[in-house]
Parts: sequence; structure tokens; C-alpha cells
Amino acid sequence: MSPTRFASEHRWLYIGVIVLLVALAVVGVIRYETVKTDNQATKKAERLADAAEDAGYRRPDVNTLKRTLGNDGGQVCEDPGSALKTALWKINLGNGATGPGMRPGIEDSRAVRAEAKILEIYCPDELHRIQDKIDDLKTDDTVRP
Repeated sequence: MSPTRFASEHRWLYIGVIVLLVALAVVGVIRYETVKTDNQATKKAERLADAAEDAGYRRPDVNTLKRTLGNDGGQVCEDPGSALKTALWKINLGNGATGPGMRPGIEDSRAVRAEAKILEIYCPDELHRIQDKIDDLKTDDTVRP
């Protein structure tokens, strides 16, 4: 049996092996990007958890932060300086009542700093758009640790 006859009889085997190797290479590249993104999200979540702990809050679960904010901050970083986001943010800072009982209040300075820390870690280029609104808030130490 000549070498060329052997190669021609098993041509489909060679093609199958080549296709399999290319598929494994593509899957490897995709998995590498996923792991790389996951590591960045974990690092940012760790930084935020450390910042919360330094501010006097309980340390939040890093996996929850990672799932919620991801690598790019998710909804928090989508146009934080817009009128709608600012209005919703100020409503959430209110006294917690609904309807006619809802009114603005003096906000806890640590809570406001914690919200700014999220922007600082996940989307630092967006922090300047809302910094003047943060500075205009009337804050004090209203929540006991």
C-alpha cells in the first residue's frame, strides 16, 4: 500500500480532525474573553465592597455586586446625568413615603458618598456629569451606623 493511497482513503479523517481543532481554538478564544471580563468584574466588585466597608457599612456580597453591576456598571452608568435618572435618584433619596406624604429630606452623607463611589469605580468618566448635583444636596449624618 502506497502512502498516497493511504492518505486519500483517510482524507475525511484528516478534515474532521482539522475542523475539530479549529472549533476548539474558537471556543478557547471565546472562553478566554469571558474569563477576562469576569475577572475585571470581580476586581471592581471587590473594590466597591472594600469602599462600602471603609464607609462603615456591612460588606456586601461580592458575587451579588458582580452579577448586578457586571463589568460596566449596568444601569447605574447608563446616562446618570439625564433628567429622568436624576429625578428617580432624588425620589429614592426622599423620606420613603408614597403619594402626598412624599417629601425631600436631609440625606445621609455616607449614603450619597457610597452612590458616588459606584460611579467612581464603574464609570469614572460619568461622575463629573452628576458631581454638581451631588454637591448641591443637603446632607448630614442622619443614619446611625
